[in-house]
Amino acid sequence: MTEAEIAAKARFNGIRYAQLWEDADVLTTALGDKGGKHLVSICSAGDNALAMLTLDPARVVAIDISPSQIECLKIRMAAYRVLDHDEFLELFGSRASTRRSSLLDRATADLPVTSQTFWAERRNDVMRYGLGGVGKFERYFRLFRQYLLPLVHDRATIDALLKPATRDERERFMRDLWDTWRWRALLGVFFSRFTMGRLGRDPAFFDHVQGSVAVHVARRSVHAMVDTDPAANPYLHWILTGTHGQTLPLALRPEHFSTIRDRLDRIEVRQGTLEAFVATNEKADGFNLSDIFEYMSAEAFQAVHRSVVNAANPGARLVYWNMMVPRRAPTTMPQVRRLLEIETRCKAVDNAFFYSDFVVEEVA
Repeated sequence: MTEAEIAAKARFNGIRYAQLWEDADVLTTALGDKGGKHLVSICSAGDNALAMLTLDPARVVAIDISPSQIECLKIRMAAYRVLDHDEFLELFGSRASTRRSSLLDRATADLPVTSQTFWAERRNDVMRYGLGGVGKFERYFRLFRQYLLPLVHDRATIDALLKPATRDERERFMRDLWDTWRWRALLGVFFSRFTMGRLGRDPAFFDHVQGSVAVHVARRSVHAMVDTDPAANPYLHWILTGTHGQTLPLALRPEHFSTIRDRLDRIEVRQGTLEAFVATNEKADGFNLSDIFEYMSAEAFQAVHRSVVNAANPGARLVYWNMMVPRRAPTTMPQVRRLLEIETRCKAVDNAFFYSDFVVEEVA
């Protein structure tokens, strides 16, 4: 299945991801020095396309087959322009707020009528959860957080997990307090292929997955709670509390807010497939490919990957994640080399703990 075939098989009539669940810190590290260069990013909710502006590129082309995901980026760009940082965090949902309705009105005031209508239909959800909480995947985590997690761990235990601690302390906490039989049972049910496919992602996204999704999530949760520091993980904070706590993804941090705002005109938003970009014969120096190869057959992956390499300038980097489907450059492409040192360094600190592999490739 190519990306176009995925569009025909999976449903894209709503917001699937209201925020990014891939770590922009490792993404920008892996892309390297891209000052003045041309970059391409799978849009999703837009957070990582915005984070790529911190690399000072000449242009970032943000692409997505879903018009709803494109709307997520459009409203972020509008909000950067008219809100200050604290207001932006409130509208996003990173911080509690009683004024999201007025913030939403200000953010949408200069958007096209179609965009205003799109967000007016979601006003109540934005007021309750923020822009970052209105997607299908975020609703999935909300069910987990509100109704099931309290059956396993009380608020004090969750708060204790999110406090700074040494690795030895985290390991003891996981062994003695967190990894109970109730926790393992919860993972087995809620993060099964059946449940996640219907409530979180899309069943079509698991067509090429082998093995147990729940076992994979259980294994990766150890990385999130022991190998890395939960106190510094904004994605885990949101899953467990519904906000980002005192830690934020890269694009939402105060030190990057004005930089991103000043460079918004460098983002070019396109609805369509990655294949459509390749067909324009444009060239790029870096690609954030998210986890799109996860959804493709091995044959389709090789074809799409080859087309992206053909659209890459010498020295361009391809960055992408694998969750449970192993995808890497075919050995028949000697012009593509793995940057193993960067991969290893980034994987050790990657807060996007659902993914089993982080791939960084460079076109010779």
